[in-house]
Amino acid sequence: MKKTGKIFPSIFYSICIYGFLLSADAGSESAFNLVEIAPGNYLHRGIHAGFGEPGHDDIANIGFIAGNRCVAVIDTGGSISTGQQLLDAIRMFTGKPVCYVINTHIHFDHVLGNLVFVEDQPEFVGHVKLTDAIELNMGFFLEEFRDDLGASPSEDSIIGPTKTVSDTLSIDLGNRTLLLTAYQKSHTYTDLTILDESTGTLWTGDLLFRERIPVIDGSLKGWLAVMEIFKTLEVSTIIPGHGAPASNWQDAMAAQQEYLTDLFDETKQAIANGQFMEEAIETVGQGEKDKWLLFEQQHRTNVSRAFVELEWD
Repeated sequence: MKKTGKIFPSIFYSICIYGFLLSADAGSESAFNLVEIAPGNYLHRGIHAGFGEPGHDDIANIGFIAGNRCVAVIDTGGSISTGQQLLDAIRMFTGKPVCYVINTHIHFDHVLGNLVFVEDQPEFVGHVKLTDAIELNMGFFLEEFRDDLGASPSEDSIIGPTKTVSDTLSIDLGNRTLLLTAYQKSHTYTDLTILDESTGTLWTGDLLFRERIPVIDGSLKGWLAVMEIFKTLEVSTIIPGHGAPASNWQDAMAAQQEYLTDLFDETKQAIANGQFMEEAIETVGQGEKDKWLLFEQQHRTNVSRAFVELEWD
């Protein structure tokens, strides 16, 4: 992916970033609340629930991109049920086959719906490290999310990639080319973005959180570096892994940039002051408390992971 210069057409598809709802009965359950966020790009917004709360299988932003020939699915949700609702919606709104299922990273809320798409025989696409990550996480998924994996869950219920991306990969849906880019260890070690080149629409996966507190499962320093790369990209619509879409990087990343930067700076200062991790957890980043949903559930873990990463930096 080019990192500088004007690389996409200037397209601002909708004054209202939510676009228009895709069915005559716009809010209907059968439509899975899909929104055409840019031409050919259909988004289902996840809810803001905790990992152990009802609805935890529908917390991620997922959707699909339609070309003249076929459809690429962008993440499949955190359960067989959520994946099935997405597949049913795709079949409702297009007769085109699903030729790709793209997973943006390893987390359960993005991959556990994969199984329902197997019948269409698509390529399952992910980061080059996603294959090993699926293997390593199978036991965890089966133990923690058994009820989300259908009637008789087994290792066969969890579908990993058949095609991987180590740098970039272009795929053609028929008069619509998608550019997939794999990133360094950041939010996780399996992060992938999808760019619809014809509309300048970028699906960031969980490299971008809005409203819901970011989750560090990789490298804080790596994530901050990826955000600097994002700032050089000219795109028209930005679809985060959680939260509302945006039309420019300033709006999209301002809150996450502040949170991660404060986390970095305050953790470094706590270490320099000789604090133990347990002390840092109680003080670092507390100024962000009222700015994020689910802060109490995730922030302490983020501080502990930042502390471990930066302690010997």
